[in-house]
Amino acid sequence: RGRKMSRYINEKFRSLEEYTPGEQPQDKKYIKLNTNESPYPPSKLGVEYANEQAKLCYLYSDPECTELTSLVAESLLVKAEQVLLTNGSDEILNFAFMAYCDEKTPAVFNDITYGFYKVFAELNGVPSTIIPLKQDFSVDVDAFMKAQGTIFLANPNAPTGLYITLDIIEKILASNPNRIVVVDEAYIDFGSKSAVTLIDKYDNLLVTQTFSKSRSLAGARLGFGVANAKLIADLKTIKYSTNPYNVNRMTLGLGKGAILDKEYFEENCKKIIADREFTTIELEKLGFTLTDSKANFVFAKHDKIDGKTLYLKLKDKGVLVRHFDNQRITDYNRITIGSHEQMQKLIVAIKEILGE
Repeated sequence: RGRKMSRYINEKFRSLEEYTPGEQPQDKKYIKLNTNESPYPPSKLGVEYANEQAKLCYLYSDPECTELTSLVAESLLVKAEQVLLTNGSDEILNFAFMAYCDEKTPAVFNDITYGFYKVFAELNGVPSTIIPLKQDFSVDVDAFMKAQGTIFLANPNAPTGLYITLDIIEKILASNPNRIVVVDEAYIDFGSKSAVTLIDKYDNLLVTQTFSKSRSLAGARLGFGVANAKLIADLKTIKYSTNPYNVNRMTLGLGKGAILDKEYFEENCKKIIADREFTTIELEKLGFTLTDSKANFVFAKHDKIDGKTLYLKLKDKGVLVRHFDNQRITDYNRITIGSHEQMQKLIVAIKEILGE
């Protein structure tokens, strides 16, 4: 962080280690496979609704997001009072840290997972219990069952892409009904079953999802939480105490189109899944080892070239992928699934690098 902070900032924020987003380069055109965005534009229907709403931006948006909340609830087969729309799923995650963690209730999460959990814990002044993934990157279920505190599980996990089945989620939920389990399903639409089906069975479950990946709205900032009505009431209390108009009019329009244009959404998910399989096979042919990713990215390493070198060489060739310096995963790169053409270009670039 190159920012010079003033002498007035609170002590608790002075040493905050903030979240590092993936590069969003402004200098030249890259094939961007580093931040798990969709390669496909938003639904045309959503853009039409957003344009209508743009003309009304002199008026506040509906703080209850009534129409879109109903549409989301309907699509998930839940009740409207079981859904809360937010400014990206990061916002609902932050609300959960605020509502369900404190000095006595730590946040519990994996050592290799979405980097924001650690930041949210620090930001909210709550302790963290960090549970290492096993050697094969699978989740240590027993450790989560025993842990005291509020659990945050990304499923599928990032950056590994691994999915844990609902029976395992149920084991964790049932092991202690007196603590909240947050299942962060940012990548659920790429071939996995959602835990939303369990919210009536377990009143300690909060599921979060996003429109950023599968619905092509990363730049619109739209996410949501699904849980029993009482948990949603908790989170609404925080929303109305921080930012009542948290979802703007144009985003509500884009979200409405994204839900109504079901065919477009399903078609894009199918294409991304097919290109994930294509990329996996092509990389394996080149000697890469990959995790069994169920997300819109692959997680890959090669024993002849280290992760950092491959990342830098790809960047030189105009292809951006995501490299993490964390010692346990430094051999790997996380590669977003773009369009078929982009994935072909990636493979060509990697062949050239391996041939050098």
